[in-house]
Parts: sequence; structure tokens; C-alpha cells
Amino acid sequence: MADLEINDDNLRDRLTPEQYAVTRQAATEQAFTGVYWDCKDDGVYLCVVCEAPLFSSDTKYESGSGWPSFWEPIEPGAVVNKTDTSHGMVRTEVMCASCNSHLGHIFPDGPQPTGERYCMNSAALDLDRVGDDSDD
Repeated sequence: MADLEINDDNLRDRLTPEQYAVTRQAATEQAFTGVYWDCKDDGVYLCVVCEAPLFSSDTKYESGSGWPSFWEPIEPGAVVNKTDTSHGMVRTEVMCASCNSHLGHIFPDGPQPTGERYCMNSAALDLDRVGDDSDD
């Protein structure tokens, strides 16, 4: 599945506590609190752990859920899905295909053309904005 080796100590130093909890421990940020839930900027959403491209702003839409939502990944194979039976529910977890970081969940209530809602945590993403040449 993933071919990237992740150093846990390095991640704890590099990521915020919330980013670490979401990506490495499958936590969920509170709705309407993440930096990207209402972001309308153009660009590519990257994995905060390995910087792999995951989603395009072209497929982002307002779902009303309080989390950034997309109707498809940037390309086939960018993310992987896994059955999640935590919290007494059966859901489909979405993970970065490059490093296995938890990103969020996918639901079958999205817009056409896919009908899918990739409900992601802002803490798992980093937006590479169009026209932003700075290295922040």
C-alpha cells in the first residue's frame, strides 16, 4: 500500500498535536473549526505528512458538514479506502495512499458526477494555493 517510511518522533516534532492526532491516531477535528472547511482558494490539497497531492480545489464543494468536502480525489490511487468499524458505526475511512495517514471518511451523499463526499479533516491537509510561490 504505502511505500513511504514515517518516523514517528519526527512527525511529533513537525506536526501540531491536532495534526498528529488526526493523521496518526485517526482523530476527527471538530466541525466548523478547521482552516479549510470554508476555504474557497484555488489550489491543490496535499497530505500534511508526506505532501502527496490528494484533492483539487476544482472538486471541493460546500457540503454543510463543517469539514472540507470533495467529490473525488485528484487522481485515481491518490487515496485508499478502508472499512472503519469504530464508534459503533460502519464507515469508510480515507487514507493517503503514499503514507497511510488518516484523512477522513467517504460518504455516498455527495454531488454528481460521483455522488461521493470525501469528508476530510483540515488538520490532515495543506493547501498549495495557485500563484503562491512562497515556502511556508
